[in-house]
Amino acid sequence: MRHHGRRGERCGRRRGAGALVGALVGSLVLGGCSPDSEAESARTSEAPASEAGRAASAAPAGPTATLAFAGDVHLEGALRGLSERPRSTLGPMSRVLRGADLAMVNLESALTRPGTGAPAAKELEDPSLRYWFRSPPSALDLLDRSGVDVVSVANNHGADYGAAGLRDTLAIAADSPVGVVGVGADPTAAFTPHRVEVEGLGVGVLAADSSPLESADPTWSVREGAGPGLATARTPDAPRLLAAVRDSAATDDVTVVYLHWGEEGAACPTPLQQDLAASLAEAGADVVVGSHSHQLQGGGLLDDAYVGYGLGNFLWYHGRQAETGVLEVEVSADAVEGVTWRPALIPELGGQPQPVTGAARGEAVADWRRLRGCTGLEPGPGAAAEPGGQPDPPQQPAPTQQPDPPATEALPAYRSEVRRIGPAVRRSMLGSSHRPTCPVPLPDLRQLRMSYVGFDGAARTGAMVVHEDVAEEVTQIFRTLYRERFPIRRMRLVDAYGGDDDRSMAANNTSGYNCRTVAGTDRFSDHAFGRALDINPVQNPYVLGGEVLPPAGRAFADVDRSPGARAVPGVIARGDVVFRAFASRGWEWGGDYSEPDWQHWSAP
Repeated sequence: MRHHGRRGERCGRRRGAGALVGALVGSLVLGGCSPDSEAESARTSEAPASEAGRAASAAPAGPTATLAFAGDVHLEGALRGLSERPRSTLGPMSRVLRGADLAMVNLESALTRPGTGAPAAKELEDPSLRYWFRSPPSALDLLDRSGVDVVSVANNHGADYGAAGLRDTLAIAADSPVGVVGVGADPTAAFTPHRVEVEGLGVGVLAADSSPLESADPTWSVREGAGPGLATARTPDAPRLLAAVRDSAATDDVTVVYLHWGEEGAACPTPLQQDLAASLAEAGADVVVGSHSHQLQGGGLLDDAYVGYGLGNFLWYHGRQAETGVLEVEVSADAVEGVTWRPALIPELGGQPQPVTGAARGEAVADWRRLRGCTGLEPGPGAAAEPGGQPDPPQQPAPTQQPDPPATEALPAYRSEVRRIGPAVRRSMLGSSHRPTCPVPLPDLRQLRMSYVGFDGAARTGAMVVHEDVAEEVTQIFRTLYRERFPIRRMRLVDAYGGDDDRSMAANNTSGYNCRTVAGTDRFSDHAFGRALDINPVQNPYVLGGEVLPPAGRAFADVDRSPGARAVPGVIARGDVVFRAFASRGWEWGGDYSEPDWQHWSAP
């Protein structure tokens, strides 16, 4: 955006031929574009709802384009075969993708025909965590029907079937209208951007893998003279990628980088992500986005660049990390002009993401905004009322305000599951909610998955870790809360917040195990033993002297919690269903402490 760009015929939306075609035929072919009537209809029939509103400054002098980004697409489980169905798409969120001038996702698998290549060695990966996935050529047809223009295969599954698989990837890409980036016959091709003209702007799109290396084979990190490989960027200086960004910034109006990066299960970016983002912004990248953590992460401005650290799963074979969406970034040749988050949810059993609508949509956008808190990024354009500007309003209505009545239709049957801590959860817990010095070893803990009722009255599924001694009892308690429709804002492992109790409380997260000390002491909390729970911390804050934790709980600090008091949604009161479910089993309530901790329950 800080440079002159190529100018061509103005056209609403369409694709230029990808860099991979150049890798095969020895030249980069730039195709024209033609109007897409369906996309134009989608764009004009629904005014975009910006996450921060549009900038208050004057309209940009030149043309603008809307770029749309979604996370990981994975055609496994019940989704296997979806791409072979003639009219199949990524679901209703395809309308958002089609409405953009350029849309991009990550394909979380090798793109290769069945039977091509042998499974890669993956000798650097834990044997219990070695997986191999492939998607057929029809995957690109599915993406094309869904409005996707560019797809990255630079990830920890892109080379699952070795050099033969990558050669097949290049051949498949050469025949597709969807640009495939992050792979090439040699380093020059792998780091050549997909280029396209949209709305009169020249856009260059690059991709690279920055996830932990699973094999030393050159297919996983392309090298001179070693054959095809993936583009990678595993250090903050990432010389090949930074050079490619500088070249694009000197040629294209807008430079986009899509990365596979971060720590699985983490809601906050790692230091490597932050350092690499800074290097890319300095090199001239205008938009830097990525996925890999299977978890939404925050986004915002880094100098003039927009960075979206984590887009989560998108089309996925399970809904255990259900929150997803499409990130729209409006750009001109000079600046990021606006940012919009279109929230969606992956169904519990997996499948096509469904748009979040109504009051829940505003809550989902607010949740996404709050993820910026641990990124060090500034709010997007026009974000005066966001964190970093003026304070956000409380997550839930104050006690004197009544929310819309929840849905009253019949709930699905309550479901719960108690399981041992598996490899993926273990990895997310280590260094976050658990350390070797903690008083309870991981084998003594259990992960729970349980139904609960959200503030919108709908059934949801949450996750929690507790000690094995109380695991079954906790599922029975939450069965009672579910039956009585006690609303819970969210229920996620505290590792989604890096093990940070303040962040978990601020997100109004109901949680269990967290190896931490009692505030202001070096004594382990009951949570460190897996024998304590916190429920709806905003509606049930911890009142410590003159401080209310979390701060958004101040509106609920003085709610009447005596027997028979008027019920406020999400608030725990003496004698109510929550009190009875826990107290009847001998659990102690923090509301009885001299400095009340209304959210807290601990096992005897």
